[in-house]
Amino acid sequence: MSALTREEVAEIAELARLELSAGEIEALRGELGAILDHMAALQAADTDGVEPMTHAVPMDLRLRADEARPSLPVEVATAGAPATDDGCFVVPDILESSK
Repeated sequence: MSALTREEVAEIAELARLELSAGEIEALRGELGAILDHMAALQAADTDGVEPMTHAVPMDLRLRADEARPSLPVEVATAGAPATDDGCFVVPDILESSK
């Protein structure tokens, strides 16, 4: 098992902006160590000659032709919106404005 020290776990927690109790640090030592051991086992696996893949099972993606087509009229697209302005959706501000 990868032996992480309490200091290493505390540093990881600090980088993640987590405030951990002494008991939580001790519990995470074991959990993070198990994760690191698992990653080491995966890294040790011989992958020479193994082709990279995007899915675990073979897949044929059925793609349609990329061709320009008419889109929804603005009036129809915005018809159900609670607020619009000049054909655009109006949404609440989420960032403070410097105006």
